[in-house]
Amino acid sequence: MGVYSLEDVLFPGIDVRLERVDFTAEAVVVVAVACGPAPRCPGCRALARRVHSSHERGLAERPLTGRNLQVRLRVRRFFCDRTSCHKKTFVEQVSGLSERYRRSSLGLKKWLHAVAIELGGRPGERLCRRLHLAAGRSRLLELLESPPVPDRAPRVLGVDEFAFRKGRTYGTVLVDVEVGRVVDVLSDRASETFANWLREHPGAEIVCRDRASAYTRAVKEAAPHAREVADRWHLLQNLASAVEKTCHQHRACLRKRADEKTSGLPEAPPLMELPLHELPRTQIIERTRHRHEDVQRLVAAGWTISAIARRLNLDRKTVRRFRDTDLDQLLASAHERRPAGVLEPFKPYLNTRFTESLGQVSGSRLFLEIRERGYRGSRQVVRKHLAALRAGNAEPVRADIPSPRKITGWIMRPRESLTDQQQERLLEVRLACPDITRACDLARAFTDLVRNRRGTFLLEWIRQAEQDAPKPMSGFAGFLSQDLDAVTAGLTHTWSSGVVEGHVNRVKTLKRAMYGRASFTLLRTRILTQP
Repeated sequence: MGVYSLEDVLFPGIDVRLERVDFTAEAVVVVAVACGPAPRCPGCRALARRVHSSHERGLAERPLTGRNLQVRLRVRRFFCDRTSCHKKTFVEQVSGLSERYRRSSLGLKKWLHAVAIELGGRPGERLCRRLHLAAGRSRLLELLESPPVPDRAPRVLGVDEFAFRKGRTYGTVLVDVEVGRVVDVLSDRASETFANWLREHPGAEIVCRDRASAYTRAVKEAAPHAREVADRWHLLQNLASAVEKTCHQHRACLRKRADEKTSGLPEAPPLMELPLHELPRTQIIERTRHRHEDVQRLVAAGWTISAIARRLNLDRKTVRRFRDTDLDQLLASAHERRPAGVLEPFKPYLNTRFTESLGQVSGSRLFLEIRERGYRGSRQVVRKHLAALRAGNAEPVRADIPSPRKITGWIMRPRESLTDQQQERLLEVRLACPDITRACDLARAFTDLVRNRRGTFLLEWIRQAEQDAPKPMSGFAGFLSQDLDAVTAGLTHTWSSGVVEGHVNRVKTLKRAMYGRASFTLLRTRILTQP
């Protein structure tokens, strides 16, 4: 093991001579002299021969033993002897230690640059304060420079949108799918912006995208020879939406079959006639009513979906759903969002005891009875349920039927991943409604095409779906036929937008780290710089 001097430790491989080291309570001051060979003029690159003068400059270095390290470096000023050069004199720069107009060493600059990339402005400033580095957020952000974008686009280009502000402003992220690296970030998701980028950066042979029509128009306009590949995950997501909508439309079939099954059970004790059920006036129920009323009023007045979305501060998909869906279905969906409480399994028993006593039983007595049967909730919950029964606001206890989302999950998941109970319940759903059965068969057939890359059978699947499928499924099939080439390529080739979605999630993480206040320039720089 060699013996190193203090000069080798502080300035390894740097042409300086250490003169002395001064220690104070808060800092370590190192006095050094530049002793390298004569430099070249930065203007004409001529080798300097004469020294004009010398002076001392201060450089902030990385902390040493928990204290600030200051370097007082004596450098020389040289003459430039070329009469044609506009520089008469210039100051030498020590390679690996200093550069023009900077009061910190290159090593400290690298540290601050790494902090700025990982944390940004204010969080980076707080970390620098802990590390005894004198750097504010403005100084950190000045160190960020976007790397140059390649002149040519990658062979396999992935494109997807991300939200600067969800529902309002969006940007576009471009990814080299083969390498898994972000190529560039665009300030919006307009087709003209993406088309201009493709013209300025030719070379894309395959473009992996979602179902957004703006990107499709841009590719056909600026890169007509590139092959478009629709993302498989988005296809399955659209299919699941069609299946769930089918289950929503035929929920009455499930309710009818469940009631028929319960009607064959042994007779229960005679029940008193309860008041008609009314939906509780909860916040979500009232908001759904008012939103449906506002959307329908503006639609009747001739407003477009985009105009309604801007007026009501809603997403366009939300406006379309409230325009095309009945109010009863929207209210039922909103009512089902309530999580099942601890009292839910005991409601049939409470309702039976309530009717047997003609409403005269006390809540404390019923609480003691169901507590012996395993109830772990509070007494107040039982009293509230009895009060709702007397007021007519309690929902009548019916046979449990699975929600449309749960049914969709059973259909979209592989058969082997379902438990025996889930398979039995799905079979009951299929027996209850032929339309859900048809949607289930079509969904599983399409899922098989996606997972096994059988794009050659896609056209036959579309024909079957358009002939006798429920309306949401036939609409999904019609949507596929409009983008047939890209969907077929997505079900045939191995390329997909999975790596692009990963970078979209990384963009969201960076936005949260900067509290959503970062400008586009700063966000783009961190996306392109951070590995």
